[in-house]
Amino acid sequence: MERTLTAFAGELWIATGDEGEVRAALRAMGDEAQNILLFDDATGRQVDIDLRGPIVEEARGRGRPRLGVQPREVTLLPRHWDWLATQPGGASAAIRRLVEDARKASATTPDPRAAMDAAYHFMTAMAGDRPGYEPAIRALFAKDGAQFMALSQDWPSGIRDHARALAAPAFG
Repeated sequence: MERTLTAFAGELWIATGDEGEVRAALRAMGDEAQNILLFDDATGRQVDIDLRGPIVEEARGRGRPRLGVQPREVTLLPRHWDWLATQPGGASAAIRRLVEDARKASATTPDPRAAMDAAYHFMTAMAGDRPGYEPAIRALFAKDGAQFMALSQDWPSGIRDHARALAAPAFG
């Protein structure tokens, strides 16, 4: 799943999208693309990307592709091992399916704590010196949406709107 990035030039919102979309928007700005801050919307943390283009992947050789499989120990009860042994594809395939299903289910439900953390990191970088920043952070972690909205009202629109969008799942 591609991460979503948001780019700002000072307090001006530039673009939001996957890495390729943001890269294209920044390239379109040409020499004006200076002092750009990029944020990963899932974490609210600043990130860097290579504006020269996507990384060219190595040509694949023969044989099975490397999937980054890491063998680790899993401790289960005997009844769990018995159930896994009856699943198509064996225990590893069944566990991978269960993990993927759980990841998909949790991806559709926003995590309030992750939203608070993302909003906090973004706000610290972009609104840390703005009036109402500290009370807004307190309102965010107190899950007081009305107070958060009121305290962020006078911030520049790009910063205000993005902070509110990141924080929204925390208030739901």
